[in-house]
Amino acid sequence: MFTVYVYILDTFADWELGYVIAELNSRRFFKENAPSVFVKTVSISKDPVKTMGGLTIIPDCVISNIAENEKSVLVLPGASTWDEPKHSAIIEKAKKLLTEGATVCAICGATAALANVGLLNQRLHTSNGMGYLEMYSPCYKGQPFYVEKPSVMDHNLITAGSTGALLWAKQIIERLEVFQPDTLEAWYNYFSSGKEQHFFALMQTLSTSKCNEITAF
Repeated sequence: MFTVYVYILDTFADWELGYVIAELNSRRFFKENAPSVFVKTVSISKDPVKTMGGLTIIPDCVISNIAENEKSVLVLPGASTWDEPKHSAIIEKAKKLLTEGATVCAICGATAALANVGLLNQRLHTSNGMGYLEMYSPCYKGQPFYVEKPSVMDHNLITAGSTGALLWAKQIIERLEVFQPDTLEAWYNYFSSGKEQHFFALMQTLSTSKCNEITAF
C-alpha cells in the first residue's frame, strides 16, 4: 500500500498535478492486483489553501503525519511561494524521505526548493533550466547532474520542469508499478499526441469491465 502525500501551499500550480493525482486516485487504468494507493493532501496546517487557479482546498493532514518509509510518496508542485521560510519543514521532510527510500517528486518551483538545500547536487535531475536553478537557488551545485529533459527519474527522486507534467506523471506511475507497461505506454502516447490509434491501443490493454467503467478523459 502506497500513500501519496500531495503538498499544497498557497499559489500552487494546480494543473501540474492533474495527470498524476487523477490517475492514482481513480485507479481507472490500474492493473489487476495493483497495490492500494491513497492520495492525501498535506500542508503545514489544516488551514485552507488557495491554488493559483483560485480553488480552495482544506488539507487532509499535516507534515508530522507523513509516514517515513519506502511506501510513502511526496509530491511537491510548483508555486510562487516556495521562498517563504515556513515551507522549510516539508523540504526537511523530503530529505528524510529520500534517505528512507520513499519517493519524492518535485516539479517547477519545487525543484528550486530542493536545489537550495543541496538535494540536487549529487542526483540526476531537471527543472525549468539550469539557469533557473542558479537564479533561484544560491546553494545549487548540481550542474554536472542536470539533464535537459521535461522530467527525469533518478531512483526515488523524480523532477520535472513546468512543461513536463505529463512525463512526470508517467514516471511516477512507473515508479509505483500500478499500470501494466503496455497500458502506461499507450496512456502516455495518447495524452501526448491526441491520436486516436493510441486511445484504442490503451483500451485494448484493459479488461472489458475496466473499459465499461471509463466514461471520461
